[in-house]
Amino acid sequence: MSFSIETIKEYTGAGFKCALFDFDGTISLIREGWQKVMVPYFCEVIEALGTGESEDGIREEVTEFVDRLTGKQTIFQCIALDEAVVRRGGEHVDPGEYKKEYLRRLEMRIADRKRGLESGALSPDSLAVKGSVEFVRALRDAGIRCFLASGTDEDDVIYEASLIGVRELFDGDIHGARDALLDCSKEAVIKNMIDEQKLDPEELVTFGDGFVEIELTAKLGGYAVGAATDEKTGDGIDEKKRARLISAGADMIIPNFENQKSVLEALRII
Repeated sequence: MSFSIETIKEYTGAGFKCALFDFDGTISLIREGWQKVMVPYFCEVIEALGTGESEDGIREEVTEFVDRLTGKQTIFQCIALDEAVVRRGGEHVDPGEYKKEYLRRLEMRIADRKRGLESGALSPDSLAVKGSVEFVRALRDAGIRCFLASGTDEDDVIYEASLIGVRELFDGDIHGARDALLDCSKEAVIKNMIDEQKLDPEELVTFGDGFVEIELTAKLGGYAVGAATDEKTGDGIDEKKRARLISAGADMIIPNFENQKSVLEALRII
């Protein structure tokens, strides 16, 4: 399949000093299909209230807030579920309980992938977005400090980054969700990066497939690259992702990192 870069706004800055990467869907495919676990589970919770609503209507509502909150810590999607339940007259449930059940179901989907990577039966490349590991390495070689921030629990992100072979490449640090809601929000990570690294916003480039990190970077004046990878096939553009990323303010859309030279040239890194 041909590799194409869609440039919405060209980069005109003096060069990047730091790069921020999302993890799931941008670098790692270990959790590919997580939406197919979360959305049906959330719909199941709402349908159990017996409100008489159509299944399609409930699914549309759930899909909207799951997509909109993609990139934030998982707990925020669970908070949105609790709010949807309470609006319908249901009882408030600690969103942490919804999160535990979602993660239990997700683990059933991805356990074989992790075991395969642990045993060597699966190669790290088979569960990484094409070219992503090599691309992070290329940025480091170009003198750009790399950071990783994810809405997935921090211990899981660090472990799965090790399985994929990228943990040591993020000298800027790896940030994931913690028990305290506001710890490691991507907004905090980005603002801290700008402050601590003494960056002009134009010296930051972000790569992600979630609404949150792209919108935050665009609002702060950084350069936002939307990774609209079709996670199922590993090739081409996921049009739903593309639309979401452009609406969030993406400056550029790429399908993956396979054509490293083209992406580096488009970003004026080489």
